[in-house]
Amino acid sequence: MRHIAIVGSGPAGYYTAEAALKTFGDEVRVDVFDLLPVPYGLIRTGVAPDHQSIKGVARRYEKTALTENVRFVGNIAIGRDIEVAQLQELYDAVVLATGAPKDRELGLPGDDLDNVFGSAAFVGWYNGHPEFAALNPDLSGDTAVVIGMGNVALDVARMLAKKESEFAGSDIVGHALDALLASKIERIVILGRRGPHQIMMTPKELGELGQLDHAAPHVSRSDLPDEAEDAMLEPGQRKSVTLLREYAATPEHIRAEKRIAIEFAFFAQPGALIGDGKVEAVEIEHTELIKGRAVGTGEIERIPASLVISCIGYRTAPIPGVPFDTRAGRFANDEGRILQGLYCVGWARRGPSGTIGTNRPDGANIVAQIAADIAEGTLGNGGKKGREGFDEFAAAKGLDIVTFKDWKKIEQAESAAARQGAPREKFVDVEAMIKALG
Repeated sequence: MRHIAIVGSGPAGYYTAEAALKTFGDEVRVDVFDLLPVPYGLIRTGVAPDHQSIKGVARRYEKTALTENVRFVGNIAIGRDIEVAQLQELYDAVVLATGAPKDRELGLPGDDLDNVFGSAAFVGWYNGHPEFAALNPDLSGDTAVVIGMGNVALDVARMLAKKESEFAGSDIVGHALDALLASKIERIVILGRRGPHQIMMTPKELGELGQLDHAAPHVSRSDLPDEAEDAMLEPGQRKSVTLLREYAATPEHIRAEKRIAIEFAFFAQPGALIGDGKVEAVEIEHTELIKGRAVGTGEIERIPASLVISCIGYRTAPIPGVPFDTRAGRFANDEGRILQGLYCVGWARRGPSGTIGTNRPDGANIVAQIAADIAEGTLGNGGKKGREGFDEFAAAKGLDIVTFKDWKKIEQAESAAARQGAPREKFVDVEAMIKALG
């Protein structure tokens, strides 16, 4: 019998568990650890609450989680309750699937002003992540600046622009919904240092901005390159740029009918956040593209901003004793191998890139490496205690683990508490989750 510990119960973790079952069958026991008492990581707290079809992938993970060979071990903090080295003593292989839950730092003067947030924090706030539930952003001003030109920036802008009926069917948490419905924001500026051909936005998400009841996207025609140049783009990117062209062609009197303007500010490099205690403006330098790089022109402008959200990427949180690539913001690894018997997968391996589905082949590759290491004899003879050994450890330390059966009780309580039309009302603190177990 082989024993594998996976740290992280998001897509990368469960795809790895699924691959382990396919590879080893009944000859493997997999324990999937998570800091929270609830599984699914990014699916629960990162995917936009109005993208329920994407969150539906959790049903696939549940199928894996309900097998006897896989166990969810929630409410366990690696590095606090148990060290990675101790997991390695108990399991033949340890796979870090912790994702990239921390914001990449903006690194600008004034980024410590009040009402400046990273997207991990802001998205976590409206998705009910316990770490960010108390964020309490001030939405009483009229202008929000969103820094970044990817799908997360679109998600944030969309959440800020929706009216109540447009949240129907979503699982946005109640405290965030109340705050957003009371928001006074009328202008949302999406800031990017390069141009329309360099955006990382996909057509589906970009197209959603054009379907909002109270908001209209604004694109300046002068920012768009010659249409003939679109032919060089890959198909998805070309569709996105076509949408930008449609937004630029929207007659002004039609845009004026919408209360909220979502403005795309291309060729604008943020240089500083300005304010006295609280952010009041973003200072930008206009740029031009030279050989694909954004180069400052020396032209400086200030954009008023009562709220700033930085959507410039994420990084993995270091774990004591595990080699870390600080520059890349992920664990130091060679194609997923960190040390003998220690691996990483997903964003913890490659950084925050790719879609949810990208983690499936990634998990399969890591399990293939584990199988190869077993065949070569580098992971020992399979005599480790695994699950039994961890349970002995947990009992000795008085650790209260949350199983998948327990999670289903939490899920049932969240469903019962849902407002009309919503699939659930998430618990936003760990204590309430545990209390739901009785």
